[in-house]
Amino acid sequence: MSSSPSLFSDENLCNVDWDADLDGMKFSKYTSRHWDDHEYNSNIFRNHDVFLGFRGEDTRASFTSHLSASLQNAGIMVFKDDQSLQRGDHISSALLRGIYGSRISIIVFSVNYAGSRWCLQELVRIMECKRNVDHVVLPVFYGVDPSEVRRQTGEFGKAFGNSTFELDNFMKQSWRDALHDAGGLAGFVVQNYRNENEVIKDIVKNVTHILDISDLFIVDNPVGVESRVQDMIQLLETRQSNDVKLLGIWGMGGIGKTTVAKAIYNKIGRDFEGRSFLANIREVWEEVRGQLCLQEQLMYDIFKETTKIQSIGSGKSILKRRLCEKRVLVVLDDVNELDQVYALCGSCKWFAPGSRIIITTRDKHIIRGDRVNKIYTMKEMDESESLELFSWHAFKQMSPREDFYEISKNVVKYSGGLPLALEVLGSYLFDRELLEWICVLEKLKRIPNDQVHKKLKISYDGLNDHTEKEIFLDIACFFIGMDRNDVIHILNGCELFAEIGVRILVERSLVTVDDKNKLGMHDLLRDMAREIIRKKSPKKPEKRSRLWFHEDVFYVLSKHNGRKAVEGLALKVPGLSTKRFSTKAFKDMEELRLLQLSGAQLDGDFKYLSRSLRWLYWNGFPLSCIPSNFYQRNLVSIELENSNIKLVWKEMQRMEKLKILNLSHSHYLTRTPDFSNLPNLEKLILKDCPRLSEISHSVGHLKKVLLINLKDCIRLCNLPRNIYTLKSLKTLILSGCLMIDKLEEDLEQMESLTALIADNTAITKVPFSVVRSKNIGYISLCGYKGFSRDVFPSIIWSWMSPTNNLSPNDMSSLVSINASNSISHNLSSISNVLPKLQSLWLECGSDLQLSQDATIILNALSTTSSKELESTATTSQVLDVKTSSLIECRSQVQVSTTKHSMNSLLIQMGMSCLITDLLKDRILQNLTVGGCGSFLLPGDNYPDWLTFNSEGSSVIFEVPQVEERNLKTVMCIVHSSSPDDITSYGLKTVLVINRTKATILLYKREALSSFENEEWQRVVSTLEPGDKVEIAVVFGSSFFVMKTAVYLIYDEPIGKKLERCHAPDKNVLVGSGDENERTVKRISPQVEPEYDFKQEQKRRKLD
Repeated sequence: MSSSPSLFSDENLCNVDWDADLDGMKFSKYTSRHWDDHEYNSNIFRNHDVFLGFRGEDTRASFTSHLSASLQNAGIMVFKDDQSLQRGDHISSALLRGIYGSRISIIVFSVNYAGSRWCLQELVRIMECKRNVDHVVLPVFYGVDPSEVRRQTGEFGKAFGNSTFELDNFMKQSWRDALHDAGGLAGFVVQNYRNENEVIKDIVKNVTHILDISDLFIVDNPVGVESRVQDMIQLLETRQSNDVKLLGIWGMGGIGKTTVAKAIYNKIGRDFEGRSFLANIREVWEEVRGQLCLQEQLMYDIFKETTKIQSIGSGKSILKRRLCEKRVLVVLDDVNELDQVYALCGSCKWFAPGSRIIITTRDKHIIRGDRVNKIYTMKEMDESESLELFSWHAFKQMSPREDFYEISKNVVKYSGGLPLALEVLGSYLFDRELLEWICVLEKLKRIPNDQVHKKLKISYDGLNDHTEKEIFLDIACFFIGMDRNDVIHILNGCELFAEIGVRILVERSLVTVDDKNKLGMHDLLRDMAREIIRKKSPKKPEKRSRLWFHEDVFYVLSKHNGRKAVEGLALKVPGLSTKRFSTKAFKDMEELRLLQLSGAQLDGDFKYLSRSLRWLYWNGFPLSCIPSNFYQRNLVSIELENSNIKLVWKEMQRMEKLKILNLSHSHYLTRTPDFSNLPNLEKLILKDCPRLSEISHSVGHLKKVLLINLKDCIRLCNLPRNIYTLKSLKTLILSGCLMIDKLEEDLEQMESLTALIADNTAITKVPFSVVRSKNIGYISLCGYKGFSRDVFPSIIWSWMSPTNNLSPNDMSSLVSINASNSISHNLSSISNVLPKLQSLWLECGSDLQLSQDATIILNALSTTSSKELESTATTSQVLDVKTSSLIECRSQVQVSTTKHSMNSLLIQMGMSCLITDLLKDRILQNLTVGGCGSFLLPGDNYPDWLTFNSEGSSVIFEVPQVEERNLKTVMCIVHSSSPDDITSYGLKTVLVINRTKATILLYKREALSSFENEEWQRVVSTLEPGDKVEIAVVFGSSFFVMKTAVYLIYDEPIGKKLERCHAPDKNVLVGSGDENERTVKRISPQVEPEYDFKQEQKRRKLD
């Protein structure tokens, strides 16, 4: 190649005249002028993302090949300078187009790179492009040091010298300048083959980030998106877990599920080896070949290859076989059928470790159970977010204009935090006058925005059958804010299968249930439902299935033109006025199921009301009794609040279907009806009936009643005795019944009673039957209010007060006390009744209090043990050990010299399982006595059980941490001796003293034998890793405890090791004290406690 002066310079670019055939570029004519960006951009079309330059013989078949493939797999279009291009001393026009038509150039500098004049000319063009246009250069130093490239030294410099041997200085210098500049750029160094893969990943990640070509468009103004994205990324645990994770995003239509899913995809997608966002699956699935196209798109997105799939089954097989090859991120957007999930990501086993799958859906059933690992419930935007998003669309700024501020808040309130509505309404109101805004808001009260309506109606159209749609429409028109169970009763009476129907509506994000069990619905969904009904007959309301808008109802009732089509009608007369209508207006409404009236009065014969009526809600019912000619046999719920009723029925019909009777605030009601004709009544609500003085004795016939509410019935003096026979009753409310002064002991007959609420009554004493009640969970009585587990200790303590003169017989009926530290300081004053308790759960405020209370308890137990022993010595045992699997006794060989019998006692505290049964069998088999009185016991069998031993009647230990295991059972083995003439096995009490938590648990023998699984779980759950615990046994005074052993038994097997070291499994001999005795001591450290149970007990023996 001939030399030419001034080929390139830093500030100017020499434009080269291209030959007519464009096959090559000759350096025959040069004209220097400034680079024209506009001319460059208009003449050069960027049809590639990356230009890849390299020395073919060095890296074509290795590094460069792998890099090129990885870039293409990431969706990056690569122009590769390879052997397919014509070679020579001149750069072809095709190669120049490759450089100028790419955003990024990657130059792979290898040892022999500078030995190619082609490569050096190419580099000069690339560096020109970098200086003069928006072109990024990423150098890769493959087996060479960047300094060698900058300075042309080492083997790289030798290759450069060979290629420039015959060239003039100008050409050499231009190449040196290009190498110097490129070698000084930040790039990637590959020193050996071991880090090639990591470097390639980094290159692809950087290129993808620079190009930003694979990000999905989200929205112009992503208000509130980032905070939700961060919440979901935490749920995905992309850095914490290498397991395959599935995240479900659930919410109503238009709430922003897809927007947030796109933002997550953009934010973390580059961290995966492949990713795919399958949008609008619900719509695509219904298209011809739509199902196959989705599978093909998933394959292309992940592997960048076109796959022709013939059937869903074959597609599943291909995906199952291939998806495990890469760590991927897959987003399935708008899924509405399980088949879609099965076809596209059938199982976690399809995917490589670390993969993440995100599913957005309106139907929670799709992601219920173990189908996903986590569910993120989309919430509406708050007021601040809503106002900002609306403002961006309505005013093209962050906040409303000052003169539109108040009306903007009204629009935001109407939108209910739904992003779809905020965007649509904001765009619709943009650049409109204030009067137009007011008009639009008035229209929205009757007719919702069509664009919003269509989007929300998708969920309604997707309901499975007619009954689900009917339930949705009924709730939207009549039942928002009502108790879910009441609504289900009413709709079941309409034969709509409401249990499953309401659940499906909740799963589809169409209905909500709050923490008070009240049904809710987004205002826009409510309006969508009502618009569906209105559109069936826009001009003639009498032909609609449901009427709720007061003007439409006025029209229909005034014109007497109601039709058979009307199934539900609601009329709430605004203000305090009353509207009068004739009952004849209902004559033709033969299918009327639901009737809701407030502030209305009907005149005429009630026979015209539909016989199909299931729900009658009439606030302010004006009559003194329910007319006898009103057919009521199909009614499920009668709600007549604020009525003028004095007598409910003069002539009563038998109402088999009635579940709910609510006559609250009926200030003229004097007595209840005869309940014998209401055999299936479940809720009786008579709140604030101030003249009610008598409850019919027929209340005992209500065998299915669940709730009786008599709150504020101030003249009610007593309850009929047979009300206590209601075994189904769960809630009894008597608050405000000022004249009721007594609850009978028969209260315990109410086997199902879980809540007793009786504030502000004349009752002064809580009956003992309350504490004996097995199911009662909540109580509010005599100033005590809360859950029974919290309230009962205080109630019992009040009984123990000297002013109550509590008799021992009363105390013997008590089962347990759960006492907090606020009352534990009174323990000494009631120590005489402690032995009468079957169990005690005591929380102490400090270590000192713990020590003092333990002493008090031991004193109280010791003073009665000898008396109890005398009574048991001459009678049979209180508890036959053969009847209890939790307490086992083995009599040992008699020691003739002392005329004492050796006994071994096994006490199990916790639930049984395979391991406990195995250990128990081994212990019972090995409970033998040698000539010196030694006992052979199983030792540790980590991780199934761990053993702690000690002389005397207590064992102190620290609960160890066993990874991935939970403590299930505690076994205590006690070796004792007693005189031959004692027939009892001596155990009185077991104490569990937790020094870490400062608690004392006391269990009498009878309590241990009668505990159920739930109680055992509570006991064992108090022992946590790290707790310092003492387990002590109290025996009769004639017994001597020689040895005590404790076994901690754990559940589920694991393969990890305990933090502490333990001896291998072997038999441990705990003996009587001769020189051959072998005792295994725990290696876990023990701190000498302030209160020593064994020393205290020894002192009592001496005393």
